[in-house]
Amino acid sequence: MAYLWRKLGFYTVALWAALTINFLIPRLIRGNPVDIIMARFQSRQPPPPEFRKTLEVMFGVSDEPLWLQYLAYLRHLAIGDMGTSVTYYPTPVTTVIGQAMPWTLGLVSISLLITIGLGVGLGMVAGWRRGSWLDGLIPSTTFLAAIPYFWLALLLLYFLGGALGWFPLNGAYDYARVRMGFTGDFLGSVLYHGALPALTLVISGIAGWMLGMRNMMVSTMAADYVVMAQAKGLRPRRVMIAYAARNAVLPSVTGFAITLGFFVGGQVATEVVFSYPGVGFALLQAVGSADYPLMQGIFLMISVAVLAANLLVDLLYGLIDPRVRKAA
Repeated sequence: MAYLWRKLGFYTVALWAALTINFLIPRLIRGNPVDIIMARFQSRQPPPPEFRKTLEVMFGVSDEPLWLQYLAYLRHLAIGDMGTSVTYYPTPVTTVIGQAMPWTLGLVSISLLITIGLGVGLGMVAGWRRGSWLDGLIPSTTFLAAIPYFWLALLLLYFLGGALGWFPLNGAYDYARVRMGFTGDFLGSVLYHGALPALTLVISGIAGWMLGMRNMMVSTMAADYVVMAQAKGLRPRRVMIAYAARNAVLPSVTGFAITLGFFVGGQVATEVVFSYPGVGFALLQAVGSADYPLMQGIFLMISVAVLAANLLVDLLYGLIDPRVRKAA
């Protein structure tokens, strides 16, 4: 319980810091979202002065002291009010994020599961069978981890999507031929359109997982308990999974928490390249339109998601490693 409460306290402070930074960033940037909305009415009949006052209240533009604005900001967040989007005015920010979130969650979750599963599995086998062709292949794939997500996405888009025509170039499904719904045609179209963005994330991330797991397997195989298990005549498969891999995977759990933020950043860049209607593409639209409320909401959502995932990883680490609970 001491370990649990310490972690909850740490992440509570981290969440408060994220909320505070998210509050300050738009107020340190020049520009007024009300002026952007008012500019849309220049070619029409000028709106009454009361309209500008209403927009200022809606977008939180105020001359009140900063601490009063901060309290109002926390109060609105407590009731789920993130303001109104400038780009999609008068749609609330929560609605825009809610429409984009399922696409991002699907892309990130599937890509991350494939990346971790293949990376850890192949790294485990390569470490167990040192000197094999798979072990020799891993160092040559490490350059993939150094390629920026957007650059790899552009290469795959050009060759697999444009030159060969194997995959669509943009979108989340075939908007012209398929209607959204839980049907076989819709789900098949979603998987087909999401294959190339997911492949980008998998290729960029799998090499690091393979190399990390391989090195930990090599180190773990020299441990006394693994040598003893082999001397007792246990089956090699059991020694590899129950003794060596079980302990070698612990740093990979920590690595998941560390690399999650980079993976989310790569997902944002990938969605922009493929015009995938997720949170990353919505963030691009917000930046292009100086939509500070939407940017603020997306940044907050990403921060909370990464903090929640890291908290779950820390709690999971305490469950699978008794030494952590004993130290706590």
